[in-house]
Amino acid sequence: MKVLKSQECTAEQSTVVTKEEVDTLRLKIEELEAERSKLEEENRSLEMKLEKLTVQGDYDPSRTKVLHLSMNPASLAKQQRKEEQQQLQEECERLRELVRVLEGGGAIPGNLEGVGGFQSPQEVAELKKQVESAELKNQRLKEVFQTKIQEFRKVCYTLTGYQIDITTENQYRLTSIYAEHQGDCLLFKASSSGGKMQLLETEFSRTIRELIELHLLRQDSIPAFLSALTLDLFSRQTIA
Repeated sequence: MKVLKSQECTAEQSTVVTKEEVDTLRLKIEELEAERSKLEEENRSLEMKLEKLTVQGDYDPSRTKVLHLSMNPASLAKQQRKEEQQQLQEECERLRELVRVLEGGGAIPGNLEGVGGFQSPQEVAELKKQVESAELKNQRLKEVFQTKIQEFRKVCYTLTGYQIDITTENQYRLTSIYAEHQGDCLLFKASSSGGKMQLLETEFSRTIRELIELHLLRQDSIPAFLSALTLDLFSRQTIA
């Protein structure tokens, strides 16, 4: 009788632990859904900004400065989404590993929450289905965001005349739509805080020292420098 009572107590404790594990899985899935909703809202906000830029079509110095240099929203947004997607991916992998362990009835590793076996395959299958659905939605959201980023870059190129590419961390290459040669480009490096930009010397920058002297060193205005360079390159093509 003592042995039977002891086994009954152990079974009850295992059931309690199993319920806690299920509750934990459900909570994690709810968190994934919340993250997905947040990303969808931010994508809608980015789409509204793109539409506004396309409709506006005129030159706004303050807006142009933010778009191109000081904040570079395209790259910052891309980096932020990359980090968020990485976190979601890691969380999904962790949940999938936990589901596999529980489904197989094996012992749960120390890096996962909870201990003990799982005795409801139907409930495990349902939780696994929810995790896979959340992963699929996040993947689709990531693809939509990548499309919006490309659209955003095209709008910036059309409105400002400069194509902006990230070469290395905190370093950006600007190529004018009116560049005479393919290699004619400018390199800017952002400070660690992202508030200031520094022009790096290139073969092309050595040919426009007068513009650099006037607009960067004296006037301390990158937008004015880029605008003057655009007019200069445009006039060369017009005269030619």
